[in-house]
Amino acid sequence: MPAGGLVKIMGIDPGLAATGVGIVHGRGMKVCHFAYGTIRTPAHHPQPERLARIYRRICDLLTDESPDLLVIEDAFSLERYPKSGLTLGKVTGVILLAGGLRGLPVAQVAVREAKAVLTGNGNAPKAQMEGAVRQALRQNAPIRPDHAADALGMALVGLYRYGQWQTIPGQEARNAADEGKKPR
Repeated sequence: MPAGGLVKIMGIDPGLAATGVGIVHGRGMKVCHFAYGTIRTPAHHPQPERLARIYRRICDLLTDESPDLLVIEDAFSLERYPKSGLTLGKVTGVILLAGGLRGLPVAQVAVREAKAVLTGNGNAPKAQMEGAVRQALRQNAPIRPDHAADALGMALVGLYRYGQWQTIPGQEARNAADEGKKPR
């Protein structure tokens, strides 16, 4: 556990048009501070340019925020929209790359798992999920846009499970690097 026992978790809801980002700072089930936003890319720009924009912005945020853990909503594909799943996988890939190049522990969480953790129902509708996130953060006003609320949900799951996830692959190497040692 970092100094002071508080951890900073960055949650990401990947999307080509809008990637949600949520940051929570706390310990266990208690959130001390949070922030959220969205990285938007123009639809008329070529896909490589949009992916590069997401990558650069995530890199900037990782540098500025120095989170202890990055939690990404796992890519999924709907049978009716297979191209969307492929695009989502590309966005997820650039986010994984940004975290991986910094030696940051990264967890991918299925949306159903996040819903189950936050609402008790893996099939909860989007509105129920947003309500659970809002309740955890003690917020009265809805969290908008939806991508930001989903990203905060990922960050909350990371906060709640941080102690269990300290053995994420790569964490040993990161801990050793932080201490100036070689990993085993």
